[in-house]
Amino acid sequence: MKIFLFFSSASFSYRMEDFISAVKQVEDEDPGSEPLAVLKRLRRAAEVNDPFIQYFLFSDLSGVPELAANLSDYIRKAVHHRVTEDAKEEGVVLTPDGTTVALRPLLLGIEAGLLAKTRGRVRGLYQLALARDLGLSLRQSPTVTRRLGPDGCWDNLSSPQVFTLSDSPSLLTTAQVNGGMDGVVLGLEVSDKSRRPLKLSNLLTEYYCHQLEGKGLDTAPRLISRRRRENFKRLGVPLLLTRQVVKSVQLQQSLTGQEVKEGMKEFVHMYMDCPPIVTRCMWGAKPYIGTPTNLALPLSFMFIHHTSTPSQPCLTFEQCSADMRSMQRFHQEDRGWDDIGYSFVAGSDGNIYEGRGWYWQGAHTLGYNSVGYGVSFIGDYSSVLPSQHAMELVRDQLASCAVGGGRLIPTFTLMGHRQVVNTACPGDALYSEIKTWKHFGVYRAVSNLTNCSQ
Repeated sequence: MKIFLFFSSASFSYRMEDFISAVKQVEDEDPGSEPLAVLKRLRRAAEVNDPFIQYFLFSDLSGVPELAANLSDYIRKAVHHRVTEDAKEEGVVLTPDGTTVALRPLLLGIEAGLLAKTRGRVRGLYQLALARDLGLSLRQSPTVTRRLGPDGCWDNLSSPQVFTLSDSPSLLTTAQVNGGMDGVVLGLEVSDKSRRPLKLSNLLTEYYCHQLEGKGLDTAPRLISRRRRENFKRLGVPLLLTRQVVKSVQLQQSLTGQEVKEGMKEFVHMYMDCPPIVTRCMWGAKPYIGTPTNLALPLSFMFIHHTSTPSQPCLTFEQCSADMRSMQRFHQEDRGWDDIGYSFVAGSDGNIYEGRGWYWQGAHTLGYNSVGYGVSFIGDYSSVLPSQHAMELVRDQLASCAVGGGRLIPTFTLMGHRQVVNTACPGDALYSEIKTWKHFGVYRAVSNLTNCSQ
């Protein structure tokens, strides 16, 4: 009889790596088991088998072998999704890229894909991964702002145990959306029999645990979690997902097609037009000193910076978060500012990092902090450029997100820091690049300040 030492104590955590270790133990119990059989054992342990799921997956789990008690208990807690009255979200894990993912829609999407007989034609994929929960959320919520989200923060990033939502929950949290997107992307991938993995753990490891090198995402594989939003968008999902929600029998009596389309517009804006933004609590920000000054939106400018120090691009969530803490510490303790100066910071790991964010006035561009956002790239770009992917996150996604959310006017002006302050920032190479970007404009300098942070 096998003894699962890893799960015999209370030291387990809700990291994706730990969940993959649990999957490997399930596989080791029956070395010849295929991914579909492993998924069924996981669902039985997690008690994920309601009539809706049975309808699409044709699954009778009564004959599926049970797992060892301690392993089964961990799987149940890791996969069974719910939000408690005190806004704790369960059934979610922290991935290496810094996002939080609900496992239930992820696993259901993969299982649906493995059952497919024809590549790209996966019965129930969108319903299982996203459409049902999205439809329920649109039906239950009286206002658009409460239809989707929110995200949240973990109690500990090295050994996460408790995930707390940052606001009142909807019926479709950001973690559920992340898991649903991954379920759709991976479900379609494994619907191609030639691409089906020998082991579920291998599929999850390759997707979530890929380590970036060199130019970051510019040279990274297509099928990794850091490309979640772009892969999902590339599939042309919004129109299909809209049809799936409209067709849902449970919702036809209470939602019109127009209401679904309006809700989908908000979904596309939040999770496809906007880039992944790592919140302050996730990178470990210290509190703002004093009371922040609120911005009067929409703003008219976006100012581009480079950090100069740190001088190297960051390729992991851990390193980018450490760089953010280092910059905040320098700005607060050495400069005497209230907080990190930038509104947002772009890493080379596929994420945008929240500085002072959409609503607090920054300390990035002297004389213009009240009229524009300051966006900085981690690294020194005097002679080299950031990765193409990092630049696209800012130029295309962050800017589009700001305009679509009413935070920047559609005719906003994009400028380099050096255009309004006597500084070399954002570096010669990056400045030459942004001069080719849409919305780039000119303005007269108003200061002789020489540093790169204000």
